[in-house]
Formats: sequence, structure tokens, C-alpha cells
Amino acid sequence: MQRKIKVVAMNIKERIELLAKLGEYFVMNQATLQPVKEKASLQNPWFSIEFIDLALKNISNNFLQQHLLEEWIKQYDVKDDPLPRKNVGVIMAGNIPLVGFHDLLCVFISGNKAVIKASSKDEVLIKHAVQKLTEWNEEINQYITFSENLKNCDAYIATGSNNSSRYFEYYFSKYPNIIRKNRTSVAVITGDETEEELNLLADDMLLFYGMGCRNVSKIFVPEEYDFIQLLDALRKYNRFADFHKYRNNYDYQLALLMMNSKFYMTNDAVIITENESVFAPVSQVNYSYYDDAAALRESLISNHDIQCIVGKDFIPFGSAQSPSLNDYADGIDTMKFLSSL
Repeated sequence: MQRKIKVVAMNIKERIELLAKLGEYFVMNQATLQPVKEKASLQNPWFSIEFIDLALKNISNNFLQQHLLEEWIKQYDVKDDPLPRKNVGVIMAGNIPLVGFHDLLCVFISGNKAVIKASSKDEVLIKHAVQKLTEWNEEINQYITFSENLKNCDAYIATGSNNSSRYFEYYFSKYPNIIRKNRTSVAVITGDETEEELNLLADDMLLFYGMGCRNVSKIFVPEEYDFIQLLDALRKYNRFADFHKYRNNYDYQLALLMMNSKFYMTNDAVIITENESVFAPVSQVNYSYYDDAAALRESLISNHDIQCIVGKDFIPFGSAQSPSLNDYADGIDTMKFLSSL
């Protein structure tokens, strides 16, 4: 006789409390986490301990506080135990540490089951987080699993490049889905920024080596803008030149600009060059001039390649890499999507 699997359920209060416990663990258990962080950094050298720590801190402070979670779910019809529970396939990216955690959080808090295909670049941290949740409550096994094969799920959330998104659309088009493509972020400069604001903008550009979709890869500046103060602000990241993977990118992009006789500015660690594209390679930031702030604002808000806009009339300098629970990737409300299943 086949043994029946007993379906158990955590109510919403239990799910929130478990997530809050994970948030405390991320910031209070550094000794336990240290070998995990070292393993993740060895697996993917772009994940420096410094930036793993920053990712854990941001997730703990912005996502995993009990009062924030309780306030956030008031916007949605979150049930204690939605039945039938849906299997949601989640394909995660791996460009910065724990970049897929928000999707996991949304599926779990909604009461559905996350079937996760972790990125090979970022599997150590996400699997450790789920392992800790399971140690505290073994019922997690009925809410979160990992799999290389995501067939026969009820819905899909997939994050990848413009190229991989075409495959996702082909395979998952007949299911409810969220399919994310390449995005990046920009900043609008007025020329009146303080030294502190430019220091914060440098963070928006280069935290996580500039590899996140919320990193500023393009700035818009007024005519006759003086770049000297910005280049000075970026000097705090000159240490990146000592990291061979970053330095290889810098040397390659610099060589391309020189061979093509393109104008550029550099502080020996970051290249700034005039380019219409909002996307820029690692180690480079593009810029364009503007003269009509209102027209620029309208064009940026309607640009689907842009994740967020930094500036005095947009989100504050220094906040790009510190999203809140309501800052959904690609502007698509993941919780609303899950509630509609």
C-alpha cells in the first residue's frame, strides 16, 4: 500500500515569525555564517565577503523584519493555508548574492510551494538559508524544495537575460508566469549635488561591482557638467583594481575605447564615457547630456529597460541597492501575481 503524504500547514503568523528569525540569524550569527560565506565566495569570486555581508544585512533590515512583513501583507489577500497549494517554479539569477531571495519570500509568504532552480553562481547562500528554516521547522519541506527540473509546475517566475527569456517564454507561455529580462538603473544629475550625494551615487554605481539590475550604469548630466567631483567620489572603489576579474574587464573596456579613439575619463578603476546606451559593461559607466529635465523624466519613466532612477526628483542617492518589500523587479507585483493563481 502506498503511503500517503500528510499535508501540513503553517499559518501566516508562523510563516512571518520564521522569516523574522532568519533575519536575526543573518546578522547575529556571523561565526556560523563565516564558512558558508567563504564557500560561496570560492564558488563565485564576484561574491566578495564584503558584498555577501551587505546582501545579508539589506535582506535582514528591509525584508525580514516582523513589523515590515505584517504591514506589507495587508495589501494582499494572504490566506493562512491556500488550498490547493500551487507549485511555483522559480528560476533564480546569480549576478549578486541572494538576488532571488525576494521571489522565494513571496512564494513562501503567499502559502504556496516554491520549487527552486538555483543559479550555479549563487546556490550556496540560498540553500543555506532554506536549510536553516528547515532546522527550525521541518514543515518547510512542504513549502520550499530545490530541483533542476521544473516541469509540471502550476506557475513560473523566471529571471534571466534577454536571450534566456525567449526560452522561458517558449517553455512556460501556457502557464501563468513572470518572465524577467535584462534591466539596469540610471541616475539624473543636476550639477548641484553635494559631496555626500556624489559619494552615495558612487555606491549606487559600484556596490556588488556594478553587476545588479539596480546598479546605476548610465548617468544623465547637464551641458558643461564637471565630472571631477564624481571621479573623486568614485576613488573609494579604486580597490577593485586589485581584483583580477574586475581588472580584466576594466583593461578590456579601456583598450576598446582607445582603439576606437573614443573620449573617456577614468580614475584608474572606473571608466566614464559618452554613450547612448543605458547598459554598460562592468567597470564602465555611460553618460549623456540633457537640457530638458521634464522630457528626460518622461522618457526614462517609460523606458522598460530601466529598473530604477536615482536623483533628487527620484529615489534618493545611495538607496538603489537597498530595495524594500514593495520594490518588485521589473515593476511587476509578485504578490499580486501569486494571489491571482
